[in-house]
Amino acid sequence: MYRASDKGMKSPLSSNFEDDYESLMLLYCWWRSAVKFSEAAKFKVELPNVSTLTPTLRLLREMERLALMAREGLSEIRQKLVSYRSGDFWVPTGGMKKEDMDIPPVITILLVGFSGSGKSSLVNLMYSVLGRSGLIPFARTSTESFSKSTTTKFMEEHNVLRSMQSGFCVYDSRGLDYDLLGECLEQVSDWMINGVHHNQMCLRTGDNPVSDQDESSEVGSSSKFAVRRVNCAMVVVNIAEMFKSLKKGDWKPLEATRELFRCPALKKCNENPILIMTHGDLLSTEERIKMRQTVCKYMGISETTGVYDIVCLTEYGFLADESDPVTSYALSEAVYRALLISDRGHIPKRKLLDWILLLLSFLMCYMAAFFAFLSHFFSKLGHRNKLTF
Repeated sequence: MYRASDKGMKSPLSSNFEDDYESLMLLYCWWRSAVKFSEAAKFKVELPNVSTLTPTLRLLREMERLALMAREGLSEIRQKLVSYRSGDFWVPTGGMKKEDMDIPPVITILLVGFSGSGKSSLVNLMYSVLGRSGLIPFARTSTESFSKSTTTKFMEEHNVLRSMQSGFCVYDSRGLDYDLLGECLEQVSDWMINGVHHNQMCLRTGDNPVSDQDESSEVGSSSKFAVRRVNCAMVVVNIAEMFKSLKKGDWKPLEATRELFRCPALKKCNENPILIMTHGDLLSTEERIKMRQTVCKYMGISETTGVYDIVCLTEYGFLADESDPVTSYALSEAVYRALLISDRGHIPKRKLLDWILLLLSFLMCYMAAFFAFLSHFFSKLGHRNKLTF
């Protein structure tokens, strides 16, 4: 059978595809306009000593990796996510068998971040990239002039693959408040420890009582939804907003984000939560690179591991989707990484002996409290009788 490649030729269709893809990459590879990129471009022909690279060169090298993987790897990683079932990435450790592990039927990824960080836009992008839903917005997003009264007070569960067989779900949480940081961190810890469920109410100090009839009915029916154990968290950060604050000398957003990122409850398997940076397209190339380095340094993490710069919307206000292959791949890799962390964090199932020991420990605590009460009561009674005589 004759093939154009046998004669060293490319078909016109293949050539057009190559040209279109290259033009797309030139358009969306924003970091290639950086001052230091010419220095980083030499990595394509020379293997550098990574330990000697500056933070900027390491970052540019990581972005080039994503661009390289986006072309061939996007379809492959998307297929892995579509076919994923809870526990697929679990590997034997500590002599335990998979059937002895407490693996939930659905892995839960929780998005946390301050109001306006882009959590809901990120969910919509997941639907677009992973669920192939096009430009349909599934999550409720706040406008640029968001306020406490317009942001949702409920947790929302999203099946971003739009499949009955999906092995994971994503939770969009209520935006956190800089002025109620302590209360918000307690709320986040409660979600991580006790689990979350769809339509779960997230009230805080200063909220108006639920008076709307629709909201009341949602609260009443929320207990019917399954409680999910959170397996991994993603911290979403609006770096454009943070850049404006730092320019004004206001370090509050950055410090609050560090408190959130370092919240002990967010750590799984000694791994930090995944950091998602949004709205970077509103900054210049140099500002965008500098903000990523600043945020990562303040968090105490590497700027190239577990950190993703994701553009949720294009300049025309549409979801990025496949028009930006680098963003699509980065988002897919972030979800893939979250599932890897989740499957490493499963704990062994409790056996009958464990439940018996747990019950005995509760009984011992109860008896200790009971005898402590008796001791206190009779000591008071004896003291009163002594005063009488």
